[in-house]
Amino acid sequence: MPQEVLAEAAAEMLDWHGSGMSVMEMSHRGKEFISIYEQAQADLRELLAVPENFRILFMQGGGLAENAIVPLNLSRGGTVDFVLTGSWGQKSHNEARKYAAVHIAASSEEDGFTTLPAPATWQLSQAASYVHICSNETIHGVEYHELPDLKALGHEAPLVVDFSSHVASRPVDWSRIGLAFGGAQKNLGPAGLTLVVVRDDLLGQALPVCPSAFNYKTVADNQSMFNTPPTYAIYVAGLVFQWLKRQGGIAAMEARNKAKAALLYDAIDGSQLYRNRVAKDCRSRMNVPFFLRDESRNEAFLAGAIEHGLLQLKGHKSVGGMRASIYNALPIKGVQALVDYMREFERTQA
Repeated sequence: MPQEVLAEAAAEMLDWHGSGMSVMEMSHRGKEFISIYEQAQADLRELLAVPENFRILFMQGGGLAENAIVPLNLSRGGTVDFVLTGSWGQKSHNEARKYAAVHIAASSEEDGFTTLPAPATWQLSQAASYVHICSNETIHGVEYHELPDLKALGHEAPLVVDFSSHVASRPVDWSRIGLAFGGAQKNLGPAGLTLVVVRDDLLGQALPVCPSAFNYKTVADNQSMFNTPPTYAIYVAGLVFQWLKRQGGIAAMEARNKAKAALLYDAIDGSQLYRNRVAKDCRSRMNVPFFLRDESRNEAFLAGAIEHGLLQLKGHKSVGGMRASIYNALPIKGVQALVDYMREFERTQA
């Protein structure tokens, strides 16, 4: 979270804009909160350049819940194609199996999820209800820098994109997407809010067993107010949207994120101690896993990092090593501090 946003939320905690209420105390149908919601919607549509034929839904449950909610809405009881490029793609695939016939069109598991299968090699189902990808894998550190064009591959199925961990870090090509979803807690705001951006023609296809609160058409028809939405999380996300606009918008954030990622990857590639296993053409700009060539030094590295104020660098338990998450709110000086420490640690180990 940007410190500027946290300070703004703190200043308005007890009294939002002279209303005499905290946002936490507002009715989600009251005029005060409706104004917050409408501004957040408008700012997000502007930031992500979301076309008018897409609906923006503010939901709950995070990316994990959407792994079930998407097939409940879009599978139509048919086949769903998955391209597996890491742990989150695997979780999505396993969850969808409860609601639809699933088909693995491509997987990079044999490569240890360090590459992306070329779209031309995908074995897509002719009658797939949709094709699912995770466009940035947080654990394995791979990212699509260009979304696949299914129409160019001769397929009309909509592309469903889990963009939880890099939403708002770069522009989105909506011409290639049918639906995109993501938890807000990486780049957009606090945990509790889930963003769904869905094309109009995909509404109204939910399976009969789909709960009403998860039916995209019901949520869209009720402007995300069918059930009580995560009001405070929407409010804080709205502050983040305004912060992003003040930074120069998504194009400016992309340039900043490229610079941060290049700084860290260059340090890793130029080192004799650290290594990154991901193919250079699909390295994530948000999540950078790296490993010490001598892993007996891991604990010393982490302990020293904490002494330098560098926290949460331990890699996911499923892959080990280290992982630096360098989301939008992290300034480049934070990445420089990490690079300086990494070089200092390497010198002491020589």
